[in-house]
Amino acid sequence: MPAPLLQIETPATLPDEADCVVIGAGIVGVSAAYWLARAGLSVVLLEKGRVGAEQSSRNWGWCRQQNRDARELPLSTRSLALWEEMTAEIGADLGFRRCGLLYLSDDPAELEGWAAWGRFARGEGVDTRMLGAAEAATRGAATGRTWAGGVWSPTDGTADPSRAAPLIARGVMKHGGTVVQGCAARGIETSGGAVSAVVTERGSIRTGRVVLAGGAWAGSFLHQSGIVFPQASVRSSILSVAPGAEGLPAALHTAAVSVTRRGDGGHTLAVSGRSNLDPTWRAIRGARHFLPMFAKRWRSLAPGGPQAWQAGFETRRIWALDRETPMERSRILDPRPSEGLVNETLRRARDLLPALREVPVQATWAGYIDSTPDGVPVIDADIGIPGLVLAAGLSGHGFGIGPGVGHLVADLLLDRRPITDTAQYRLDRFEQSQWGKVSKF
Repeated sequence: MPAPLLQIETPATLPDEADCVVIGAGIVGVSAAYWLARAGLSVVLLEKGRVGAEQSSRNWGWCRQQNRDARELPLSTRSLALWEEMTAEIGADLGFRRCGLLYLSDDPAELEGWAAWGRFARGEGVDTRMLGAAEAATRGAATGRTWAGGVWSPTDGTADPSRAAPLIARGVMKHGGTVVQGCAARGIETSGGAVSAVVTERGSIRTGRVVLAGGAWAGSFLHQSGIVFPQASVRSSILSVAPGAEGLPAALHTAAVSVTRRGDGGHTLAVSGRSNLDPTWRAIRGARHFLPMFAKRWRSLAPGGPQAWQAGFETRRIWALDRETPMERSRILDPRPSEGLVNETLRRARDLLPALREVPVQATWAGYIDSTPDGVPVIDADIGIPGLVLAAGLSGHGFGIGPGVGHLVADLLLDRRPITDTAQYRLDRFEQSQWGKVSKF
């Protein structure tokens, strides 16, 4: 079933032209459109289905600095402030709270890894606190057991995946931007080698600037223009339980299960890293680029089924711009969750937290998480076609940094000083790397 999502009304008519067109209205797309519209550009935000209906409403909702890759840490720190800034400016509750994140463990190696990260992060100004056994037991009292230790990150928090992207899209319209749902972008046109228009199922929009924030669809979309983007997607299964469990931490991670309080008072339950790998043409052809990641995660990945192949978001096809495309046949990626994983997640959560044992299941859903070979996103305005910016490959931790990614995209397009360094997010980092030359992908 679909994840819970606030639905908003948007116009059905396309403008003939715009300063910029943003393709994809997940958290990255709406944030990019927001910052561009706020800067005074005429912006069109296109979404083939509903705003926020794919992975942006199917995640945990965590907005964290804790345990971030060093290349993402400055962006995640800036994003926390931007969540607050956007909430104030839009005048609507995005569900963002600096509620703190709690990590508990009995594994000495895991605790040492967290401690090592903390020593680095505190040097970057991050408030991260290692917990001894006594404090871990106190903060984890809802588990009713002792712990060897843990981490408390008090300035991190969560936002509401069911509301954030739609409400930011309203913010885009508040600043004069246009948001159009149920309209797929089929491709781009160029003039003199640079972007000149976006072709949609309802006609073309003249523009010299395009942001591709298409999530799991980005690789196939770029394939139409001969641009190689190494990308693989896994299917993650999640469930929520109804309100009623009291005294739980707002956001708790353990090796067994992770639990997050929802805006309605219920809780989202998931097992970190556990997912299904549904084979597709692009996944098979590009497997060699992802071997280091798969080798590291093989215990967490289970073989999947034909769902992704049937959905068509990882295709080698070159589609015609005047005919129906895979985006129109799969308006919203809504894969079936793994029943076995959902049941195991629920069992683990109830074993860990007695307060959940009498609370009924509210909903189950799945989503496709798109990743790059190194688990770090691509945010790049120099990918081969002037005027085309790529912002994708958020690798399962993009919701929290969505506002920052969007701001960085706007910085690149407006040629202003970026909020953080951009070299680590370039697409060409994969050309001569341990993953081989991606030009053969």
